Amino acid sequence: MEYYVTVATGTLKYSGTVNYVYVTLVGENGESERKRLDDHGWGLRKGQTCECKVWSKIPLGRVLLVRLEMEKWKKLNAEDNWFCNYVTVRPSGSGRTQTFPCYHWLVGDDKVEILDGTAKTLCDEILPQELAHRKAQLQERQSIYEWQVWAPGIPKCGAFKSEEDLPPDERFDFENAKNFEQVFHDILVELSLEKLISLINKSWKNLEDFDNVFCALPKTPTAEYIKEHWKEDVFFGHQFMNGVNPRMIQRCRKVPSNFAIQGKMVQDFLHPNTTLDKELEAGNIYLVDYVILDGVPGNVIHGNQQYIAAPLCLLYEHPDKGLIPIAIQLVQNPTKDTPIFLPNDPPLAWLLAKMWVRHAEFQIFEVLSHLLRTHLIAEVFCVATLRQLPAVHPIYKLLIPHLKYTQEINCRARTRLISSDGIFKKAVSTGGEGLLMLSEREYKILTYRSLKPFYDFKDRDVSKLKKYFYRDHSLKLWNAIEKFVSSIVSLYYSSDSEVEQDSELQAWIKDIVDEGFENASNFGLPNKLQNKQELITLLSVIIFTSSAQHSAINNGQFDFCSWVFNTPSTMRQPPPTDKNSVTMELIMSTLPDINQSCIIVAVTYILGKFPISCP
Repeated sequence: MEYYVTVATGTLKYSGTVNYVYVTLVGENGESERKRLDDHGWGLRKGQTCECKVWSKIPLGRVLLVRLEMEKWKKLNAEDNWFCNYVTVRPSGSGRTQTFPCYHWLVGDDKVEILDGTAKTLCDEILPQELAHRKAQLQERQSIYEWQVWAPGIPKCGAFKSEEDLPPDERFDFENAKNFEQVFHDILVELSLEKLISLINKSWKNLEDFDNVFCALPKTPTAEYIKEHWKEDVFFGHQFMNGVNPRMIQRCRKVPSNFAIQGKMVQDFLHPNTTLDKELEAGNIYLVDYVILDGVPGNVIHGNQQYIAAPLCLLYEHPDKGLIPIAIQLVQNPTKDTPIFLPNDPPLAWLLAKMWVRHAEFQIFEVLSHLLRTHLIAEVFCVATLRQLPAVHPIYKLLIPHLKYTQEINCRARTRLISSDGIFKKAVSTGGEGLLMLSEREYKILTYRSLKPFYDFKDRDVSKLKKYFYRDHSLKLWNAIEKFVSSIVSLYYSSDSEVEQDSELQAWIKDIVDEGFENASNFGLPNKLQNKQELITLLSVIIFTSSAQHSAINNGQFDFCSWVFNTPSTMRQPPPTDKNSVTMELIMSTLPDINQSCIIVAVTYILGKFPISCP
């Protein structure tokens, strides 16, 4: 009996091969012949399909899986891997065409067996051959994707020392596979920064001095707007709601006891005929507290101590002006001599105080909001999904597009960005020891609840804050994601008991909680799924975190950080203790030097670029 087979090769560079590739069909009743593809010698070319007829002595019944085998062409002394997108099979006559998704690299002398693309849980009717394939695939994956502790006190990750150790399926495509050092150098050239980066320990002369560099950078309207308005109090307040770190602001019903502020200090900045106490009671006062930074050791860059502050910033939702800052304290434990910076202070003193708040924002944004709360969390879900869910499981099919390349991105971050000699060590005040201490502190208080937008906004009591577009858009996206996820889950699980009885799914959640989030005592995610709604919520969290949340935090960083004075990555002088001694010379000696500025401009450009393509 004849079967018509179509094999599709991937579309990206180097997806094709001239190696020998063979196909065998395995059905309910037996196996077909082993058929070599491409008898005409053209090879399996990038982006093309290869069609052939495969003969079987007996009717195979339903084809259960397709076996693809690749043998190296001995005359070729170079690596020639092959990326297969999918295989379709149709019996002669009027039989139904079956599709077998592959999306897998075959390397050297290699073999892969792929099941029909129909998603199935263990609750569905599964033949012994299919069950054996699921188990074999998971056993192989679990031997490849193991857990490791990269650093104590943060989530576990995949046990790969660098991106070079990753399986080919986890690697970037060749267009995006340059090593970080080469990419960094190319970006410095593209941004015309390759000469300036050599100016170590040299300060900018003044704020306008950097404008000569900024003018040459690729800019968006947002970046241009920030450069023009970054000093304004209204825009300063706007960034807490709609900047790169819009998750810190919270409503303040009572001024913290360690914030040495009195109502009369801020009276002039409030609307007429009101007081601080009245505005606190009315819910119009907001607080951003960087207590998590208190005591974090500052980095040492080129032999020079860098400094970290843990500010408190009080903001007022003015009925006419919007959200504006009304008081800043740069320490958590004030003395009688600790200054409270106010909008009517000498302009340079108020500007420098706001810069210290923005510097704290950079540390929280990059280390906690970006690295820990999106990248490292997503990697836990990624590794557990690869280890515990076979490719035909509907939840695997749902999640894997959102977790693509997570491991390579994070491997590169661990080896190039946050390592002991990485980029953060060269230009960020929390680089080195401080970064890990900060991450440990956040991980201890991290909760599963805080990853759900509705509860995040509820717990921070910001549901009525005006012009909080991040909140409004997050909730809309969450609702759309949850609705989509709910429809998919309902297709494959008709009852709560089916969720409970899916042993693959239960192994998955157990791996997530007991391994990935080991020692996260406050996380609050049970290691067992008891009903459909728990599954729907968890899947929505995973997709939201790795897509919408990551985009909100990551994609605007070049806009908000390319004018380096708006979001300084490091501070080279301690926080001011005397308002009247702040000069432009002090400000410029405090802000990142020319070398550090160039590094951060280049890195935020690299990190904030549009996501890479998939095969």
